[in-house]
Amino acid sequence: MKFELTKEFISDLSEAIASGNVTFVSESIADLHPADVAELLEEFDLDEVKIIYEQLDEETASDVLAELEEDTREEFLASLSAKEIAESLDNMESDDATDVIQDLPEHRKEKVLSELEDEEQASDIADLLTYEENTAGGLMAKEFITVNENWTVGYAIQEMRKQTEDVSQVYTIYVISDGGVLIGTLSLKRILFADDQTLISKLYQGDVLSVKADVDSEEVASIMDKYDLVVLPVVNDEGILLGRITIDDVVDVIREEAEKDYQMASGISEKVESSDSVWMLTRARLPWLLIGLAGGLLGAQVIVGFEDQLKAFPVMASFIPVILAMGGNVGVQSSAIIVQALAQNTLGFESTGKKLVKEFVVAVFNGLICSIIMVAYTMVMHQDVNLALTMTLAMISVFIYAGLFGTLVPLVLNKFKIDPALATGPFITTANDVFGLLLYFLMGWLMYF
Repeated sequence: MKFELTKEFISDLSEAIASGNVTFVSESIADLHPADVAELLEEFDLDEVKIIYEQLDEETASDVLAELEEDTREEFLASLSAKEIAESLDNMESDDATDVIQDLPEHRKEKVLSELEDEEQASDIADLLTYEENTAGGLMAKEFITVNENWTVGYAIQEMRKQTEDVSQVYTIYVISDGGVLIGTLSLKRILFADDQTLISKLYQGDVLSVKADVDSEEVASIMDKYDLVVLPVVNDEGILLGRITIDDVVDVIREEAEKDYQMASGISEKVESSDSVWMLTRARLPWLLIGLAGGLLGAQVIVGFEDQLKAFPVMASFIPVILAMGGNVGVQSSAIIVQALAQNTLGFESTGKKLVKEFVVAVFNGLICSIIMVAYTMVMHQDVNLALTMTLAMISVFIYAGLFGTLVPLVLNKFKIDPALATGPFITTANDVFGLLLYFLMGWLMYF
């Protein structure tokens, strides 16, 4: 059953902690999943978190530490000794352990590693720390099952039993050569039904899909999504098996990228949480607000430039919000489609020119439909043919401009290795506001003067 965190539950735990009733605390969290405990800890201050954490058994405590949000975990780790952190890392898989101490100061990392009782675990973590966090090497775990191509099935099963002590989930069995080069995979079913004296070389499946350690984490996620993989091996330039990336780590990457793109599209320049300080939230949001302000001032200057036109035909002012809204919406729609396609690698092989032509046709169709509605409204409400023609030409022009601009900008940004998510939201809206107004008044000038 899914755990639901309630105010009553938090209140009861707070009262138990305040009164020193650790038995109640222990019993209340005994059956919770580590992810639920991690969610629970987000609601308490540091002293209370430490009391709750102390009631967990070693394995659960390690899992909870891995599940904590980065900010909370960083604050909590600062309150623990190197030995206490090391005790938790001993019960984790190497990739989770590396994530936990990734952001610790260098001297703290070294101290924690020196306190680890499991020398192999310490070596694995030290190795993983050498890779960039947003690469396949930074995602992979060092725990996996391997068999040599020259082993017999009987001997391979004996070795696999030893290896499974350190592996929580056996997704696949990797077949390696004498030099450690990954040459294939072997299904558990096939090895279990084979004769003990059969050589592994007679059973395995070659052509295994793998990635190099320096491949970007977004590309890893794209590969696993495309081929419906739950695990992906990581190799070095010589093809030697280094580790494996599991689907849970890729889900984290996908979620983080989606959050980053959503915030960027909303005009937030860096990753923030609602619980962050006022200064951090301000710093993340202010840059795009200033850009929006600059765009608004440019739009105001456009209006000032056509002040005489507005004085002569003040009714034009009432349609300014329509032009701004439609231009912004069309631009954001166009850019969102391209950004999504770029993120999912589904853009295809169409040239930029063909994409722009397609967007041009779409813009014309949508512009015509909306302009017909505006003509009908204008004739009913104002009985002004010139105004109706102005709105028709302006609407179609704005649709075409915004559609082409919204399509082209993310493609250009992507070509120059800039996150195309920048093209959605405030950037497109601000640009379209300025040029949309300019187009509107130019069409009005053509019709009235």
